Amino acid sequence: MRCPYCGFAESKVIDSRPTEESNSIRRRRMCESCGKRFTTYEKVETIPLSVIKKDQNREPYSRSKVQDGILRACYKRPIPVEKIEEIMDSIEGEIFDRADREISSNQIGEIVMEQPNVEITEHICTGHAETTLAARASHKFTKDYLWNCTLYSTAEPCAMCSGAIYWANIGRVVYGMTEKRLLELTGSNEQNPTFSLPCREVFARGQKDIKVEGPFPEIEEEAAEVHKGYWD
Repeated sequence: MRCPYCGFAESKVIDSRPTEESNSIRRRRMCESCGKRFTTYEKVETIPLSVIKKDQNREPYSRSKVQDGILRACYKRPIPVEKIEEIMDSIEGEIFDRADREISSNQIGEIVMEQPNVEITEHICTGHAETTLAARASHKFTKDYLWNCTLYSTAEPCAMCSGAIYWANIGRVVYGMTEKRLLELTGSNEQNPTFSLPCREVFARGQKDIKVEGPFPEIEEEAAEVHKGYWD
């Protein structure tokens, strides 16, 4: 480190300590030529990450916003703070491993956890989104942990998906539109011969008190929009 007094290039550190904010190191140095002392600060260089919102505006990435969403999903669930922090660390690890310094809010949502329907795309007869997600989750987490988790779905889980949710031990389900409404959209299409069987009835025949919230009429049309025209 070059001395600010005489310009000599060599100095030695005689004291190091973190700043009050703990985001940098304060070092006292002594020039090896003139003997004068000076202070330098060492700080980790961070490259800011921008989040692209739905309206295409940008804002700085905020850990607290993502964490608040997870906390809302875990509302009234006895999940330790330490576990929430572990989840956040895992999510941020994937977010910051990306080469791009911009990420859309939708992509962040996908990283938190989203599973598409692979029944048609991968020719898996049990490949509904909820069933596939339940299988993935049961590989990664214990049943005790999953009992404190919430599965969100645009449409009400079918009988098969409800069974997968039951056996995975997922304790809460939230959905936008009913299976009956989905049946109106799919009709008799052979790719999706939809049941007209509420998931509450499936869970009621079991031995677990799985909480169910839905449908939500205010978002039903938005949830149905992705299906319109596809099953014709």
